[in-house]
Amino acid sequence: MSSNSKAKPSPKESPTEPFKRSVASCMRAIARREDLEVTYASDKPGLAGDKARLPEPPRKMSAHDAAIVRGHGDAMALRLAVHNPKVHRAMVPDGQAARAVFEAVESARIEAIGANRMAGVAQNLTARLEDHYHRLGKYEDITDKADAPLEDALALMVRQRLTGLKAPSQAAKIVDLWKETIEAKAGKNLEKLVGLEGDQRAFGKAVRELLTSLDMGDEKGSSDDDNEDDSENQEQDSPESGESPDSQQEESSEGMQMEDADEMSDESPDGAQEASDAQTAELPDENDMGDADEASEPWRPKSQGNERKGPDYKPFTPKFDEIIDAPDLCDAEELDRLRAYLDKQLSHLGPVVARLANRLQRRLMAQQNRAWDFDLEEGVLDPSRLPRVIMDPMAALSFKRERDTNFRDTVVTLLLDNSGSMRGRPITVAATCADILARTLERCGVKVEILGFTTRAWKGGQAREFWLQNGKPANPGRLNDLRHIIYKSGDAPWRRARKNLGLMMREGLLKENIDGEALDWAHKRLLARSEQRKILMMISDGAPVDDSTLSVNPGNYLERHLRWVIEEIETRSPVELIAIGIGHDVTRYYRRAVTIVDAEELGGAMTEKLAELFDEGADGSQPATPTRRKVA
Repeated sequence: MSSNSKAKPSPKESPTEPFKRSVASCMRAIARREDLEVTYASDKPGLAGDKARLPEPPRKMSAHDAAIVRGHGDAMALRLAVHNPKVHRAMVPDGQAARAVFEAVESARIEAIGANRMAGVAQNLTARLEDHYHRLGKYEDITDKADAPLEDALALMVRQRLTGLKAPSQAAKIVDLWKETIEAKAGKNLEKLVGLEGDQRAFGKAVRELLTSLDMGDEKGSSDDDNEDDSENQEQDSPESGESPDSQQEESSEGMQMEDADEMSDESPDGAQEASDAQTAELPDENDMGDADEASEPWRPKSQGNERKGPDYKPFTPKFDEIIDAPDLCDAEELDRLRAYLDKQLSHLGPVVARLANRLQRRLMAQQNRAWDFDLEEGVLDPSRLPRVIMDPMAALSFKRERDTNFRDTVVTLLLDNSGSMRGRPITVAATCADILARTLERCGVKVEILGFTTRAWKGGQAREFWLQNGKPANPGRLNDLRHIIYKSGDAPWRRARKNLGLMMREGLLKENIDGEALDWAHKRLLARSEQRKILMMISDGAPVDDSTLSVNPGNYLERHLRWVIEEIETRSPVELIAIGIGHDVTRYYRRAVTIVDAEELGGAMTEKLAELFDEGADGSQPATPTRRKVA
């Protein structure tokens, strides 16, 4: 092959590759970091050191989706350009609530610098912020101030003062509920922030004064005077240049005026994947992202690895938890209406999943007919032995009987994440796939159980109230009320449980997710079954998250428990565990797992993984060594 042919672009290059290169170049220009490494994955966006992770763009993109991904990239690049981690650590308060406010307002300062200098960046950051609150979907109808995070309200108010941009409509209620209180106590302090965004130290001091005016001064930690000497020393060895933070910010800000950066921020090829649920934060990946300079958001903590000893995990009180049958959560008339709505939504998806399920059924039925016992005294006459009878009429007839294959004595549990991030298409597809696969496996003599897990309230329920009444003891453990839902028990026929799956369409059902306890619950139910083979399939779109619990416990509290439960099942239990992640890399947690980018691929992934399991055990052998792969 000639050198000219080698220079041609690969015909197999993904159509999103030019978009990826454009975003990465723009980030390096804004951050003034030529060595910035930008990767794309279906996991949560993150930044640590000189490595940035952005959402993986899909093949079909819209301009709005492109702006969302660019918004994540712009936010990370701006943090690298105008944020000094050492100054931040010297000034951040010690108290958890005060720290949350301080860091949220600092993020607003960082993004305001870029938004004020470049119109394209402002549009991208706004798109990302709107998408964040849209995907949360829990703040549009709130009426209680307790449900509105103070740090979010302050960050949005600071953003408006620094840039003139109003809060997204999905988050307007947060600001409305807190605005009067904040303006009354700290209105003057908010005004003092205007004009200081270019000076991180002066801005930080003004934010600490704001905390004092909001009666959070006792959480500030070290005083400004105490930090002065340390801060001067930190300025001398400031990252990269050795210059003071202020001069570094000035140089970085000048760099952001580059024409190519402005143009690249404005250009929008047709889109990118739906962005991750939460705002961009510095999030370490367990293998290659290293330790971030900033604390990560609590629901994506650093990997703790496998632990043989059980973690220090407990519910503060389990008395408000519930395990409930789906029909008990709504009346029969509403359940009929929800099921009808589900059927209507799935008019085009149903046939696709049904074809996959029928293919699985044919493979399973084929296994039924290939195992026989011969030379029996009763059963089906064996025609292969007839010549013997003809030659010797006194010879006994020979019979054969079909042998039951292993998969007939099998139970499969489908455990569905019912968290708020599954709202919309993901939960609709999950309900459909569970419905069709349950019917298919039932035809083949395989028992199926369908379970769901969520919480009864946002940000803690009666358990949190009970904790408050008892004086808020430290490290209380899980502070929300679990809701574990039985959509179909293993012994219930599909036709009787069919309507129950419509409950997943009910508004307000999907809240937060505590995966570890849900997995343990489903596992114990399986162990109580009499079937010889037990399979547990977890379907989820994110790591465990419960704001109430994580606000008063270590940031990795829920994830550490989930990892321990997974390890116990995979190493010490006869239950075969599979996981399917929707836009979330579950291969980091489970040995046998598959990650899909789009919810539409769920049906194919579920049928494929089940077929693999049944094929492995068809001849009575043990399942093969688990493999990890991604469905693109």
